Amino acid sequence: MTPDKPERRPARPWFSSGPCAKKPGWHPDELGDAFVGRSFRHPGGREKLREVIEESTRILGLPAGYRVAVVPGSDTGAIESALWNLVGHRGVAVCCWENFGFTWLHDIVAQLRIPDVTVHRADRYGLLPDLSTVDFDRDVVFTWNGTTSGVCVPGGDWIPADRRGLTICDATSAVFGMEVDYTKLDVITWSWQKALGGEGGHGMIALSPAAVERLAVYRPDRPLPKIFRLSRDGQLLDEVFDGFTINSPSMLAVEDALVALRWCRQNGGLPGMIARSRRNLDVVAGWVRSGSHVAFLAEDPETISSTSICVKFCHPAFDELTGAQRADFVNRVCAKVEQEGAGYDIGSYREAPPGIRIWGGPTVDTADIELLLPWIDWAFWSTLAEVG
Repeated sequence: MTPDKPERRPARPWFSSGPCAKKPGWHPDELGDAFVGRSFRHPGGREKLREVIEESTRILGLPAGYRVAVVPGSDTGAIESALWNLVGHRGVAVCCWENFGFTWLHDIVAQLRIPDVTVHRADRYGLLPDLSTVDFDRDVVFTWNGTTSGVCVPGGDWIPADRRGLTICDATSAVFGMEVDYTKLDVITWSWQKALGGEGGHGMIALSPAAVERLAVYRPDRPLPKIFRLSRDGQLLDEVFDGFTINSPSMLAVEDALVALRWCRQNGGLPGMIARSRRNLDVVAGWVRSGSHVAFLAEDPETISSTSICVKFCHPAFDELTGAQRADFVNRVCAKVEQEGAGYDIGSYREAPPGIRIWGGPTVDTADIELLLPWIDWAFWSTLAEVG
């Protein structure tokens, strides 16, 4: 039986997993101090970029000696920069359990043509590969949180402290939203548009001392695009890690990132951000437990993401549908919710199984997720009645 249409809607119905919701209370007027119409190489512009680097390092609690830079191309640009600069010095292991892990694998094999690659592949969306079999004498490439599957690694205990290879981690939907053991990561990449709710187009990269040393000793035998270059003649491009970006950044986006970082600091810092995200997951977990028609896509409770929260429909009538019919069903559910102004961009990633993906990062208020869930129920049952 279809429940009554809910009466209340989320105050901020933005649940996209990228670009993500702005911080609560965000307004364009907050960007009034942006260093626009000037050269970003001017000391004033460079100081803004340096502040983003320093604030990010401080709030995340990155280990001493890690070098941090703003790079072009969002998180994709950051991870590609790491791959093009660092991979190929030794064998590589790639861990894949969702779309972006498979993307990095393709680039390593098909674009960089690294010959010695071991693949640790999950059997299906919702699972991790067997991480206990990863050889850390190799460089290891993985995502901390699978944005498209809602499956994250269960901490960093599987990564040894005395590894010989580098760990290269796409952490874009993890940083600022969940616990990450940065001491186990030699390359960390993220973007402003995820947990910070910032604007797209800019990425960040953090390098451990071991990664910096690799830049000094390894000269890839391939052309290196200018926007990916982090070293020259075996020397780190220090200015890039001191607010001198490789290409022209948007100073409006830089100011927006600073606004978000200040909000983080004023609202409990990293512990406060993680707590906000965990509360969002707790609300969804209660909804899943109380219903019979939804389940987490992640099959192991220890791997359920608190940021990119992915659920699937599990009603018998839905299970009987073909793959194309399931995709159409989910599209209709999402369209109904969106048409009511109750939730935008909640459909699963196009390569993932048809379902619902709710961004639960720290810029999303728990009260809004509480108001969203009854709308999903209403849309599900009304769509089921239509296809009945």
